[in-house]
Amino acid sequence: MITASPHPRLSSPAPDWRELWRDAITDAGELLQAVGLGDLAGRLPPNDAGFALRVPRGFVARMRRNDPADPLLLQVLPQLAELDQAADFVVDAVGDMDARAAHGVLHKYQGRALLIASGSCAVNCRYCFRRHFPYGDEMAAAGQWRQSLEHLRQDPSISELILSGGDPLSLATGKLQELSRGLTELPHITRLRIHSRLPVVLPERVDKALLDWLAALPLQKVLVLHANHASEIDAGVDQACARLRQSGVTLLNQSVLLRGINDTADSLANLSERLFAAGVLPYYLHQLDRVQGVAHFEVDDATALQLVDALRARLPGYLVPRLVREVAGEPSKRPL
Repeated sequence: MITASPHPRLSSPAPDWRELWRDAITDAGELLQAVGLGDLAGRLPPNDAGFALRVPRGFVARMRRNDPADPLLLQVLPQLAELDQAADFVVDAVGDMDARAAHGVLHKYQGRALLIASGSCAVNCRYCFRRHFPYGDEMAAAGQWRQSLEHLRQDPSISELILSGGDPLSLATGKLQELSRGLTELPHITRLRIHSRLPVVLPERVDKALLDWLAALPLQKVLVLHANHASEIDAGVDQACARLRQSGVTLLNQSVLLRGINDTADSLANLSERLFAAGVLPYYLHQLDRVQGVAHFEVDDATALQLVDALRARLPGYLVPRLVREVAGEPSKRPL
């Protein structure tokens, strides 16, 4: 009798995600050459505008060639506009440091605590709200998570643990297992939520070791992906999402509304449809966090509201993400 594999299988063995991570493009000139735009190298800001470029080659392969307006390219390519000093754009736009409750722990909302699990990302998004965050001082994974776990132990009101960063899936699976062993002593933690861009930009990260760890966790498991455009989702992402669902993970997506990238009803509708085809439910559409260096991506609130109205007119309600803004000090995301 032939039995089904517990996880959908790839047609050929996937390369090790760590090798692909190390092989990422980190030079803006090389990135432009890879997409046929080497002649634009003279328009790059010096020193990557103070925020290093990093993008996996598999993500670059999804970019349109010879197109300086490609929505994937614009998310990762340093721009001269990042050097502009815009009013009301600050270093800590969402009040992370004021919400620091313990080493590597942010406590903003009732019943939930967030761990800064890692300072590393597979891709450095130019609109990143933590592009100025002091990761070297705030790493929850340091010291086998001891300080973070002690804070969680002392607050039984916390039922959901959120892993963020950086990207928590940049950690080796063994390091994540270290955390989950500590969580077994905290019965009030019933849900683990992971925010990660890796299944989108480096789907090879969803390997057997990670899936086995997730499947064995005695917690409700939610993974919030981050895709901003339908072109980010290819067959590799589909396969990664299928394997995650097989391991008992609920998949949601959050996007950022970005000028010139996804600020049309067509692009947002296509994203929702493509996400759902991959088994992912649209969750949040964030207005831009006003951090220094990202003002050129901002879409005004009136336009954002018009776009969501257009989505409601053409999509079923479960495919319309909630339009929100994070405001420092408020007890939840603010709906618009």
